[in-house]
Amino acid sequence: MASTEPWLLENGTVKRLTKETRHGHGHSRTAHNMSSTSLRRKSDMSLVSKVPCVTLRKLLANLQEVILGTKLSILFIAIPFAIAAKYLGFARPWVFSLSLLGLMPLAERVSFLTEQLAFYTGPTVGGLLNATCGNATELIIAIFALMENKVDVVKYSLLGSILSNLLLVLGTSLLCGGIANISIEQKFDRKQADVNIALLLLGLLCHMLPLLYRYAAVASTTADALSTAKATLDLSRASCVVMLIAYFAYLIFQLWTHRHIFETQEEENDDDMDVSDDETAVIGFWSGLIWLIGMTAVISLLSEYLVDTIEEASTSWGISVSFISIIVLPIVGNAAEHAGAIIFAFKNKLDITLGVALGSATQISVFVVPMSVIVSWIIGIKMDLDFNLLETGSLALTIIATAFTLQDGTSHYLKGVVLLLCYFVIGASFFVSVSPTAPDSNGVKMQLESSNHGIFRV
Repeated sequence: MASTEPWLLENGTVKRLTKETRHGHGHSRTAHNMSSTSLRRKSDMSLVSKVPCVTLRKLLANLQEVILGTKLSILFIAIPFAIAAKYLGFARPWVFSLSLLGLMPLAERVSFLTEQLAFYTGPTVGGLLNATCGNATELIIAIFALMENKVDVVKYSLLGSILSNLLLVLGTSLLCGGIANISIEQKFDRKQADVNIALLLLGLLCHMLPLLYRYAAVASTTADALSTAKATLDLSRASCVVMLIAYFAYLIFQLWTHRHIFETQEEENDDDMDVSDDETAVIGFWSGLIWLIGMTAVISLLSEYLVDTIEEASTSWGISVSFISIIVLPIVGNAAEHAGAIIFAFKNKLDITLGVALGSATQISVFVVPMSVIVSWIIGIKMDLDFNLLETGSLALTIIATAFTLQDGTSHYLKGVVLLLCYFVIGASFFVSVSPTAPDSNGVKMQLESSNHGIFRV
């Protein structure tokens, strides 16, 4: 078996972990790790082990573990096709679609590699790795969009990730889990959910204040548009600092002071999980680090392609940029993580499902969004937290609906149905809405209600 072959590690020894060391000073698995595990394929190293050259054997073993060790490995083919389509001058919607498909296995593999590195770094550094790399795809796409000065794409895609996690992923998981376990009452630990909901509400407050301030300033007859925009930007940046402080406090809470809240789910389910008590690292530290850097570089390349071609894809398909950014990008970009959450809901392991859906939404809301604003501040782009009325209202109602759904610590399929229907209604609203900078049917820019309280700005 792959897990017992000593040549898989550079130092010539296998790092073996028992259940005790995994929960104590050893490797600590998060909900994201467990979710990704459900999509991994066990590697058969019988052929590779017969290769006489040690260096070649290591290389082939790493290739098999990293590239072929996921059920999404077939989608790696889309990466060279996306690069070829870019340089051979194919239609830009093709480049967009292939890049989107190529990002699916990469996001899952980044989670796998950070988990492998956590075997060597311990639970704290491993937790920090997961905290920074868990939504690396969204952050990289946001940075490239900011470099292209496409602030709206950044706002839409990050908002879409939050909505997707809270309504689509959680809704589908509760629906499927409720149907699969219809004869029993599904229960989950509310402690983790309460922490995430509190942080989401803080993020919502920081999003709403710039919008409310702009409305209050417009209502004032003495308000100056330029000074209002500057004050909104300054308020947004201050709010981002507050959110980052809250996120770092959340990391301390999760990784040090109250780690037991986030680890009880594994302890309760160790007996029937596909995780052995003698869990081992399958690649070495330096191999994992090199692979992680390489995967991040490829994600950066495909993200650049996505940002460059999203407007042409929007025009070609007749779909607004806002709909593609809010609905399509998050669904495809996080498909691996979403599938894992749904699989665990089928197995009646809702704590892991909630850890994935709520944890991801919280990370985007109070880490990726404020980091995007800070990065835009550094590179001289004016990005604020004013996501406009429709977007902010959708976010507010989504968080409220999720909080009420999870308030009693139990679940059934009807809760999933309600969350999914909320997502469909929000998706329909963005499907029929026109982007502020998009041309209408007569080729005239739509400055919707720009004179009426400045709801939309160009």
